[in-house]
Amino acid sequence: MLRHYGLDLLDWHRGLLSSRRLAVLLRHLPKDSAVTRELHGEAAEWSVSDYLLATAVDQLAEANWMFATVNQDEDTEPLDYPVPVRRPGDADTGGEDADATETGEAGRELPDGAALHRFFA
Repeated sequence: MLRHYGLDLLDWHRGLLSSRRLAVLLRHLPKDSAVTRELHGEAAEWSVSDYLLATAVDQLAEANWMFATVNQDEDTEPLDYPVPVRRPGDADTGGEDADATETGEAGRELPDGAALHRFFA
């Protein structure tokens, strides 16, 4: 509070700062504040632009994967599905040993690389 607004938190205790005003100030603290980082973790550091950029990278990787999958020989081994960019709040997948089933935004299971290869073959 002191760093961002120049107000001492003891002003609330002294009666110089109302509870309503304190709640409004806390609710609108900047992203780099310690309270926001504690409440939202790594997500506090991501802006809308960061999420859009991560989505664009994921879509480009998927498009490249689809192009390579469709244009490869039928006898070759199917390519691995691209790994999406990790976002704040995503559970740690644990690397290569993680469960391969993923769910999309609608909660449906996403197809794996082999299923997509069979579909396009």
